[in-house]
Order: sequence, then C-alpha cells, then structure tokens
Amino acid sequence: MSNSARISPHDLPEPDEQALLVSKRLQQLIADKIADAGGVISFARFMELALYAPGLGYYRAGAARFGAGGDFSTAPELSALFGRTLARQIAEIMAHLGGAEVIELGPGTGKLAVDALAELKSLGALPQRWRMLEVSGALRAEQAQTLSCAGTDLLDRVEWLEQLPEDSEKSIWIANEVIDALPVRRFIRTDDGVLELGVANQANSFAWSRMAADKDLVAAVEAIESRLGRLPTGYVSEVCTRLPAFINGIAQSLQRGVTLWIDYGYPRREYYLPERGSGTLICHYRHRAHNDPFLYPGLQDITAFVDFSALADALMGAGLDLLGYAPQGPFLLGGGLAELARPDIESADERQRLAASQSIQRLTHPGDMGEKFKVMAAGRGYSGPISGFRLSDRRGFL
Repeated sequence: MSNSARISPHDLPEPDEQALLVSKRLQQLIADKIADAGGVISFARFMELALYAPGLGYYRAGAARFGAGGDFSTAPELSALFGRTLARQIAEIMAHLGGAEVIELGPGTGKLAVDALAELKSLGALPQRWRMLEVSGALRAEQAQTLSCAGTDLLDRVEWLEQLPEDSEKSIWIANEVIDALPVRRFIRTDDGVLELGVANQANSFAWSRMAADKDLVAAVEAIESRLGRLPTGYVSEVCTRLPAFINGIAQSLQRGVTLWIDYGYPRREYYLPERGSGTLICHYRHRAHNDPFLYPGLQDITAFVDFSALADALMGAGLDLLGYAPQGPFLLGGGLAELARPDIESADERQRLAASQSIQRLTHPGDMGEKFKVMAAGRGYSGPISGFRLSDRRGFL
C-alpha cells in the first residue's frame, strides 16, 4: 500500500451514516462471537471477521478500497509500469516453461491484469489464460469493470476462480499484497512465558485482553527465539500461524511453474528487532495510516508486515524451490522498468515526464516502496532465469 501519513485515530475523518450502520452491524456480529467464545477471541479471529465477514467485512462489502477514492493505493494503481514490468518477467518465465497460464491471487481492482495483459500482447506472449482467484463478489464486479476497458481478445482470456485450481499444468502465480492481509496472532513475551493478546468487548468497544497461548502460538514464538534469542520482556508482535497451511494449498496446485510474492515486510532478523517491540500492525482508512484495529470495524484495512523468512520457510516446507528474494526497486529495475519507461518519458511533455519520473521514484526509491516492499520467487520444475533478481538477490539474508 502507499505510504500514508501515520496519524492518531482521533484525527481520522468520520464515516457517513450508511457506512457507520454497516460498521455497527459488523461490530455487533463480532461482539456476539466474543460472547459465544466466553469473553475473548484471538486477534486472528477478530481480523478475519473485520476483513472477510460475508457482506460486512472490509473486503466483502461494496465500499471503494483502492486508489484515490479508497483507503490506500497499491503499486498497480500508482503506475502502469508496475504491471508492464511484471509482464516482462512473466513472458521470460513462460518462454522457459514452453507456455503457461497466469493465476493472480487477490487481484484488487484488476488494474495489474489490464496493464500486464496489454504488455504481453505487445510482446506477442499472451498466456493461455489469466485466472483471477477472488472470493469477494464485490471485488469481482470491480475487477470486471476495470477489465471491460481491455480489448475483447484480452478479456476472453480472463477467468475468475473462487477456489484453488486443480487443472493447472504449467502456471505463474502472482500475489501482490496478499500475505499482509492474512490474519495474524498477537503475542506478548512475559517473564513467565508467552501470552496471546486477544480481543474482548468492554463497554461496547473492543479492547486487548491477555489470554493463555495455545501450543501452536507458543511453538511459533519458540521457533523465532531459537534463531534470534529470547525476546525482551514486554515485547509485543505478531505471527501468522496460518501461513504454512495457506502456502501448502497453493503448492499442491502448482504442478510446474513459478510463484511471485510481492509485499511489504522484512526478513526475520529485522522483523523482530528489539526496537520494533510494539509489532508491525497497521490500519489504513482514507489514505491515512494508524494503529487502532478496533476503530470502525469493516471500514478500514488491517494488515501486518510480512516475515519473509517465515514465507521462505513455508514455501520450502511445501516442497518448492526458493528462486530469489530482493527489494522491489532492484527487482523492477532488473526486470526492465527503466527501459520500458524511457520511450514514454522521451516523447512526453514536461508534465507527463514529471508524472512518470515520480511514479518510478515511488516504485523503486529505497526511501519509498523500493526497499519497503520485497519480491520473493519460488517454484517447482523451473530452472530458467528470473531477470528481476539479476541486480540483487538477498536470499542469504533470510
């Protein structure tokens, strides 16, 4: 997501009356779940309901989420150069696979598919199919609207999925800002061990509540500490215990091909630094970032940064080969972004050149998305090149 200003929740604009009504319905649903569970639920369960409750959750309701009219902007909305550069990488992988289909997880508005398909067409390298795995009916409608501007020859290649495919022989999987939206569990390290930070309903509002950590959460924190040493007392962070199962399901659908994971995050040694002792949880509402996940349930995005070491472990644990890991900036430049942008810049007027230069800066500069976002590739049965990693490959830092 775009770098939004980090502010106090009290400085956020108030939702309109209809949005507040939806939020209150979701708040009551979550409160009922908490009561049914005996007074407290895990934060992962809260996050799951806040984002994905049918008809009410952030990604299941009909409000705008992406771009200038939503709550945050992803790289495809910032510049078509993002999708076009990924298309060059897709074409390279397809050539070495002898053809393949593309499967996009969490397709957002559909802008990435539009830009990538147009570039692939210009290269004479269209995939067999571009399949979009999307469970939200509201988002499928938004994607269809975006794709309607593409030519019918491109649109005919697009197919929507609601579950993992079982008929994909050779495929390239694209997951841009997907892992950060997986529900995470929050924990606190105490002198006596690890406790889970759950969610309780207090005075008609949600609040953090300490609860006993089950064996899965204890094992996950022990695995972190076995590599980094004991975390400081009072240290609060999160861990995605669902990640291995999520990745395993995808790996089972991948017969031969490559998966590309693009998200904001750190390797484990940076994720759990002592100075990051309040975790990485972040919320986005109308292009403003804050850290109160209990505000306006269903109306704001809730995410956590990705532990790319955990992602690498999950990918390799599922039987895939780790093929590369780099910051987004070097990956896009290695994949040909500058070469793609040059003709547009050289033939554009001053205003267009400035806009293009600013887009490149946003996508690649270390002080912006260029370092904050990372790209990881893993695959099965693929030994060809991935040019995005020719300038940088930091697998040794994981």
